[in-house]
Amino acid sequence: MSNQVLAQEISQRAAKAARAIATLPTAEKNAVLQKMADAIRQHTPAILKANADDLTAGQEKGLDAAMMDRLALDEARIEDMASAIEEIIALPDPVGESYLLEERPNGMRVDKMRIPLGVICMIYEARPNVTADAGALCFKSGNAVILRCGREAIGTSKVIAEAMHSAIEASGLPKDVVTVVPTPDRDLMAELLKQSDHIDLVIPRGGEGLIHYVSDNSKIPVIQHYKGVCHLYVDKDADLNKALALLLNGKTQRTGVCNALEGLLVHADVAERFLPMAAAALAEKSVKVHACEKSLAHFDRAELIADDAFGEEYLALEIAVRTVRDYDHAVAHLDQFSSGHTDVICTENEQTARRFIADIDSAVTMWNTSSRFSDGGQLGLGAEIGISTSKLHAYGPMGLQSLTTEKFVVTGNGQIRP
Repeated sequence: MSNQVLAQEISQRAAKAARAIATLPTAEKNAVLQKMADAIRQHTPAILKANADDLTAGQEKGLDAAMMDRLALDEARIEDMASAIEEIIALPDPVGESYLLEERPNGMRVDKMRIPLGVICMIYEARPNVTADAGALCFKSGNAVILRCGREAIGTSKVIAEAMHSAIEASGLPKDVVTVVPTPDRDLMAELLKQSDHIDLVIPRGGEGLIHYVSDNSKIPVIQHYKGVCHLYVDKDADLNKALALLLNGKTQRTGVCNALEGLLVHADVAERFLPMAAAALAEKSVKVHACEKSLAHFDRAELIADDAFGEEYLALEIAVRTVRDYDHAVAHLDQFSSGHTDVICTENEQTARRFIADIDSAVTMWNTSSRFSDGGQLGLGAEIGISTSKLHAYGPMGLQSLTTEKFVVTGNGQIRP
């Protein structure tokens, strides 16, 4: 079978499956989701075996530490996948929600109602947990999902999908509501990106190369998840102990993820006090530092960074540090080097914090809390299907509501237009 025919077949089956679940009652969807969570737990040994094979192949390919970390599963991470599905069960179902927009002078009632998008194609690299998260989120929001996983994690993803299929088919529903593309062949992906008659949205998650390729070649609307160059700005009115805790958690709690800190900005008024604290703490965690000229002297083994070299996504124990003259200098830096993912201010001055929230145009803007909370699960969305860094049609972590759209529902009593 050619890739063109296979892509058409996959997308047509998914579209048919999407129609089968679009109007399922919430209670029925939740029951299937619980079976999915239970099946993932039951398949833990098979998932771990497949993941061990993927990890071995990844080591042989020389995958970097950040990608290996995203790829690796253990019993705790598998339990997290199952628990995330149960969190989705507990969330309100957006499908069918409606609200009155207006009652017209002629007596017509105009409402808006939430409906599924239809078929969503997820394209991702070494993140096998996306298989469970995306499958569950799309199912609860009444959508079918096509999962095109990178070759690094395809063995693990197939076994996770098999577990979900067992739950779906046991409930009398078509397993095509969750489809894992059988091969990571790029030509097949290119053909899927042409299936605009059956696929309604494409969401790529991975490196910049993947995002650019999908955006440039898709005939289907794309929600982009570009790199996460997240910053912490320590304001002149910051609690420095609080700032240090935010820095260490944001940078070192888990490095190979998009909500880890990659940049530290420190107001000149507190730099002499805070940078020595940061230097000692980062050295203890073996964090490599790239420091501006004004910050360099506070670090024993930092490398000097040029003023135009900020904005790197390290995904490692590595960070860029800059001393800024004032608040406006910090905002100018973020305007130039932030990727629009997540930026944090540490300050005890509410007026400055509110100004920062208004000035910084990132998908998630935080005040006195860790960037590591920039995650759908941590923000109350259950799991997330991705973090959009483009503003249409979603911005930031995407949960259930982001996987629906609204249609107009107009109710009358025989009115005709004069």
